[in-house]
Formats: sequence, structure tokens, C-alpha cells
Amino acid sequence: MSWQEIHEFDQQLTLTLNDIHCGVTDYVMMFFSNIPVWIPMYVIVAGMLFWRIGWKKALIATASIALTFLFCDQLANFFKEGIARLRPCHDEFMVGEGLRILEGKGGLYGFFSGHASNSFGFAVSSSMAFKNDKRLKYRGYSAWIFFWAIMVSISRIFVGKHYVGDVTVGIIIGTLIGLACGFTARWLMKKVK
Repeated sequence: MSWQEIHEFDQQLTLTLNDIHCGVTDYVMMFFSNIPVWIPMYVIVAGMLFWRIGWKKALIATASIALTFLFCDQLANFFKEGIARLRPCHDEFMVGEGLRILEGKGGLYGFFSGHASNSFGFAVSSSMAFKNDKRLKYRGYSAWIFFWAIMVSISRIFVGKHYVGDVTVGIIIGTLIGLACGFTARWLMKKVK
């Protein structure tokens, strides 16, 4: 399969998913796509870490989560400029085929999705951090945070900002960076009493 065939398949899959909607789904997807509404959640997660695993370990965990964000975001920007794949909302073919654009178009390029990489990086690294609390299980938190990461990621397709391929690569890279930062934090926490 050639790159052109892969791109055309990605276009068709994106158009199909982007067209799935009913009255409420547009608002749900715009909500999940909107970064500022999630700031209180980040603050609550950081507060819970300090409360549950102690301030020294929580500082390490918070730093690892912040580094995950930094690496995911900067790597996404590097790839967007380096690969220069137009976002679907800037692609005349996609718009002509009926792509629904639910929010501003944003930057010109979209490979790979920073929202997807950041949300999965956050989900992985924060879930790993909570595993340092041996007194409680955090299955409920893990279920919620991965549901949130999935919704943030797919919302980018529904609002017309990213192709399915952009989101898939973002999920993979975010997961890998989250694991790397999470395991590094775990190693550092073992050194802290």
C-alpha cells in the first residue's frame, strides 16, 4: 500500500467518523476538545497526588507529568512543521466532501495530534503515579482518565481538526512518552524515603 493510498483511506475514514452526529454530540465533542475546561481536573489530580503519596513523591510525579506534557507538545509541534500535513479543515478536498468544522481551524498543519498525545501522556503518567499509593486501588481513576483521553482524542476528528491517523499516532507517542516519564518517576521515587 502506497502513502497516497494510506492518505486516501485516512481521508475517507475521517470523513465517515466526522459525519456521525446528533444534536448533543457536537457539544460533547467541543467540550472534550476545549483545553481550558480541563485545568481544574489537572489541579485536582495534582492535589490528590500530594494528599495520597506525600509531598516528595508528589513533586516527582508532578514533574514527570509536566515533562510528559512538555515532550508531547514540543514533539507534536516539531512533527507538524517538519511533515507539513494539512489539517483536514485546511484541505480543500476534505471541506469539499462535507467535512464538518465545529471550531476555529487552528494552525495549518496537524500531524500528529498534540491533544491526543498530551491526553494519553497525562493518563499514563498520572495513573502510574497513583500506583505509588499502596493503601488504595485507583481503578476508578484509571477508567475515568483513559475514557477522558479517548474522548479528547476522538473529539479532534469530530471537530474537523485532525485525521484519524493524526490522532492514532498522537495516542501512540503520548503513551510511550507517558510510560518513559512514569517509569523514570517511579525509579526516582524509590530513592526517596
